[in-house]
Amino acid sequence: QVQLVESGGGLVQAGGSLSLSCAASGSIFSINAMGWYRQAPGKQRELVATITGGRTTNYADSVKGRFTISRDNAKNTVYLQMNSLKPEDTAVYYCNADVTESIFRHEYNYWGQGTQVTVSS
Repeated sequence: QVQLVESGGGLVQAGGSLSLSCAASGSIFSINAMGWYRQAPGKQRELVATITGGRTTNYADSVKGRFTISRDNAKNTVYLQMNSLKPEDTAVYYCNADVTESIFRHEYNYWGQGTQVTVSS
């Protein structure tokens, strides 16, 4: 079993910054793609940013130039640095990872429990 635990959410004023972290733990052989998604009230969950094992990144147009995704493979952790935050960035942010588990070497997709980010105007 694998767990993803996010941290770093909170309340910030527009124009401010927040940094999110997501640490994976459990029966991990390797972690492939990792990413951040968000869901605002009344809206569908949407992709924010992804990063492959080779550190190729992809961003939603709405966050390009403001958010930066990175990872530390030694710590099985993915980060999201969010700058120039806007009220429309308010959402629950979820970590996601494609993990090859260590026992049978099967790949599964996992989600974290989510962390609230609120940007006040």
